[in-house]
Amino acid sequence: MFCFRFHPSKMESSIIFIFLSLSLFSNNCNFFFQVHASKYNHGKVKFKLIHRHSPELGKMSGTTLGPPSSSRERIKQLIHSDTARLHAISHRLVPRRKNFQVETLRSSNLVELPMRSAADIGTGQYFVSFRIGSPPRKFIMIADTGSTVTWMKCKYKCKTCFDDRIHHHERIFNPKTLRTFIPIPCLSSMCKQDLARSFSLQKCYRSTSPCAYDFRYSDGTKVLGIFGNDTVIVRLTNGKKIKVPDVMIGCSETIFGNFHDIDGVMGLGFDQHSFAVKAAEKFGNKFSYCLVDHLSPSDLVNFLVFGEVDDSTLPKMQYTELLLGIVNPYYAVNVSGISIDGEMLAIPSYAWDLKSGGGFIVDSGSSLTHLVEPVFNQVIAAFQAPISKFKKLSLSVGPSEPEYCFGDVGYKESLMPKLEVHFADGAKLTPPVKSYVIDAAEGVKCLGFVPTRWPGPSVIGNILQQNHLWEFDLLNGKLGFASSSCTFDD
Repeated sequence: MFCFRFHPSKMESSIIFIFLSLSLFSNNCNFFFQVHASKYNHGKVKFKLIHRHSPELGKMSGTTLGPPSSSRERIKQLIHSDTARLHAISHRLVPRRKNFQVETLRSSNLVELPMRSAADIGTGQYFVSFRIGSPPRKFIMIADTGSTVTWMKCKYKCKTCFDDRIHHHERIFNPKTLRTFIPIPCLSSMCKQDLARSFSLQKCYRSTSPCAYDFRYSDGTKVLGIFGNDTVIVRLTNGKKIKVPDVMIGCSETIFGNFHDIDGVMGLGFDQHSFAVKAAEKFGNKFSYCLVDHLSPSDLVNFLVFGEVDDSTLPKMQYTELLLGIVNPYYAVNVSGISIDGEMLAIPSYAWDLKSGGGFIVDSGSSLTHLVEPVFNQVIAAFQAPISKFKKLSLSVGPSEPEYCFGDVGYKESLMPKLEVHFADGAKLTPPVKSYVIDAAEGVKCLGFVPTRWPGPSVIGNILQQNHLWEFDLLNGKLGFASSSCTFDD
């Protein structure tokens, strides 16, 4: 077992917003790390999260992101992305002991980040605009709760890397222009031990060589580069700036695969090197996000928040245990059942048990909700009667599409039963009907559930999470949630 602690570094940079999705394979092992207490009273930091299908992304240079050509194309892209992500989650779901310590924070202030709604294509759901360097440069990053390392397209030693993008004045990180970027030596214990789970390479050609990595994503994408340390500066909502020290930055010089439209990945998974843990450490060991309807107007904004959210306008927050350190970097929860119109479904208990090969994960990077077969079959059976009144349709968008779609002629939400997800400690998620009976194409509704093989994890996707505030308390191991319009004051 390894023990990890944070050591402040010397680099200063600047962040404006962030984005959520994508998934990385890694080795599963027990580990121990501490999140240290903050001695200062910091302000609130707020990031805007921008969905892949947002018109805002379509306007940015160097990207082909933005609204899809049709509703059918939108759902096709969502399904393609979900399939790759679920494969990665299943690969990592090996039961582990919870083995870490989090020290009490004296500060509970807030950092808030906004996010815009839209729809997804192959490798991510929500983006963030990330500024780094002096003078600061803006990068369009995937904010991913399934990744631990923050990396970006980079030009360090490779003389010809990304020359075509540089020629067109597109976004490439160049750490050599910054005195503050400090490569991690390849002979260091940090490289050979701490970063082994993050795909650091063991070969070291010279003692002065930097620690290299070779990431392999679930869709086959390959990313090669070096690790370095940086101190990021986040701008608070009151205009002040706060340093977040010792943020691990990956400088990716070689990329094979599907990263043409984005500049890098922001790691928000549970790991001592992730930006989520680093930023939360400065702001009360909490982060939250709130996602509006993915089909909502683009002027409605999603937020990623570090610190204590003012929940005075919310209904009472419910809390359930957050199973940290079990299926890192994902955030697992202890679900005990699902009810339809108040009646608990006859789902075997092993489907909820991580140790039996089941369990539930709350994942912002998956769109639809994926249920293992013992759960899926019972849920679908409960919907058979109400949806049988409508004409059955097929989306014909490829494998893993929603199996239960129907025409919306005569459809009313009041005709659908109420679904509730029950947690073992009494909390209960009651999503709006539109979060589980979704608009799939013009004139077509679908149940927003997709079956996945048993054994394996079930995944609560971001559509089922919509119109709720989700608070991840890393200090106390709690997940809070409450119904919300996601309109908070700064």
